[in-house]
Amino acid sequence: MLNRTIAPAFRQVNEINFIKPTANNLANGIPVYTINAGETELVRVEFIFANVNWDLSKPLQAVAVNSLINNGTLNLTAKEIAEKVDYYGAFLQTDYSADHTTITLYSLTKHLSSVLPIVWSILNESIFPQQELDIYKQNQKQKLQVSLQKNDYLARKHFAHAIFGNTAYGSDINLADYDHLLQQDLLAHYKAAFQPKNCTIVVAGKFLEQDFKILDTVFGSSWQNQASFTKNEFVFTAHKSREIYIEKPEALQSAIRMGNLSINRSHQDFPSLQILNCVFGGYFGSRLMNNIREDKGYTYGIGSGIASLKHAGYFFLATEVGADVCEKALIEIEKEINLLRTDLIADEELDLVKNYMLGSLLGSLENAFSHADKFKNIYFAGLDYNYYDNYIATVKNITAEQLKVIANQYLDWNAMTRVVVGKK
Repeated sequence: MLNRTIAPAFRQVNEINFIKPTANNLANGIPVYTINAGETELVRVEFIFANVNWDLSKPLQAVAVNSLINNGTLNLTAKEIAEKVDYYGAFLQTDYSADHTTITLYSLTKHLSSVLPIVWSILNESIFPQQELDIYKQNQKQKLQVSLQKNDYLARKHFAHAIFGNTAYGSDINLADYDHLLQQDLLAHYKAAFQPKNCTIVVAGKFLEQDFKILDTVFGSSWQNQASFTKNEFVFTAHKSREIYIEKPEALQSAIRMGNLSINRSHQDFPSLQILNCVFGGYFGSRLMNNIREDKGYTYGIGSGIASLKHAGYFFLATEVGADVCEKALIEIEKEINLLRTDLIADEELDLVKNYMLGSLLGSLENAFSHADKFKNIYFAGLDYNYYDNYIATVKNITAEQLKVIANQYLDWNAMTRVVVGKK
């Protein structure tokens, strides 16, 4: 029997075996990437569409279309769609991100022939009923009014707008934007965005050759949407640091959000910057947590990260601190940034971070879905699996001296936009 009083031997992660997808195409040219894995008769089918036709005067078009796309088709009401999907034990999910819109179906493999036609109807015959649109506008305006009272929401909103301006990455949404949503505009955007030329399908789970034939039968012919479209393209330039202070005299806590334009996943330094960020504020044992939370007690939580978007990357730090210690917290944050630029990270601390990052990557690959997520990260960044080989090698071999160079190149207090909402 296993002796649980003896700790297992420590072994560092040397390599990770990713389940790589099989590439194929439907009859109409839609690329399909399939990760057939697992014993459970469960499959996830993702229909991924690039965001298109960005219009500053109509910033909520893509978001609203994503939210309302399954609220009624030519032959099915929103209730009927929900009931049919639920009848087969399936689940339908819509997601909007800065670069892509995704319609995701979770289903038992044996029911694909029954539920995929429902998805086809959603992607080809949605009508965006005026009544559903009115309800959506009312609900979203109420949610926004509540959010505008929250310091962390305001900090995030003003930070994104300061970094990315009037683009899909940083559009400054207000209540009037919901009033300007029109049914005909949603239909026009829908017909441009949701079509085979703009679609990629990623399938994960139990999915065999006969299941691919079902998918091809339903989605491999011509679709009804064929309007012209232009994929969103944005160009950003770094600017000097700025401070944005929104005073709330009654605030008990102040929200802090800061950062700057940086690199995205396609840059060769991205893995190195991820390691540096982990030391700084990327996990519970980070320097920011040890200083601002554990030592000073200024906050319940603080963290930093590097976000990778298609047309940009950015570094950010976020926290909420007691209003009476906001200035002190900012001083400590600046101190931690400067320490990374001037002092070498101790071997013991760096080894801990390396083991944490490698373990986190390995632990995140728990099923076919997570392997598909790792594939999407590189596919939509124009990369291949060499990215992960390089990532693992970088985590294992990077030195404190190299991280100091990275810190001086990418972490600069004087280049950061700093947003404080509350009392400073």
